[in-house]
Amino acid sequence: MYKIIGVDQKAYGPITAEQLRFWIKEGRVNANTLAQADGTTDWKPLGSFAEFAEPFGLDPAGSTSIPPLGAAQFAGGRAAALQTVKSPAIALKVTAVIGLIVVVLGLVMNVMSLAGVQFTFGMQQMGDPRIQKMISQLGGGLGIVQNLIGAGIAVAIWMGATKMESLQNYQFAMTASVLAMVPCLSPCCLLGLPFGIWAVVVLSKPEIKSQFT
Repeated sequence: MYKIIGVDQKAYGPITAEQLRFWIKEGRVNANTLAQADGTTDWKPLGSFAEFAEPFGLDPAGSTSIPPLGAAQFAGGRAAALQTVKSPAIALKVTAVIGLIVVVLGLVMNVMSLAGVQFTFGMQQMGDPRIQKMISQLGGGLGIVQNLIGAGIAVAIWMGATKMESLQNYQFAMTASVLAMVPCLSPCCLLGLPFGIWAVVVLSKPEIKSQFT
């Protein structure tokens, strides 16, 4: 069994070796994460334990050569990660806000269409007015459903960006970034694609992923 020092400088454990190997695979801990084995009093980098050298791609015989990483270095790494994710997270929030504005405008128009108001936008109305009204109402109903879905996605992107900004819930932050990229799902396609790609690239960096809690 082991204890580790998290990115918040708090001790966690006891944790089994199997659980630690799983966290290594997920990127939640790295070779410099301080750990303490049961029955010992000293804290050492996780990569210096021979039993964890292989998951890190290290030579078990030389794993003890890894220098310890102090609390100040941990704090510096998290501070740098917070600074790195700040801009793409704000960009995702901008995408979500613009998307919500578009959704609200569309929802108003679709509710009016459902009530029988027809929008021709300067085009001459053709055909039977009753058919035109039925088509308008049908389109309004479908549009409302699309608006509600768009609003939900925009909210999810905002929440994911908030998690990203505070380095919490890596999977949620990544999902929100991907949603922003997907055409017809993103509430603001023109901005969502480049901003979503930017966020995914940043989140994919090992030094960023390792700082998420």
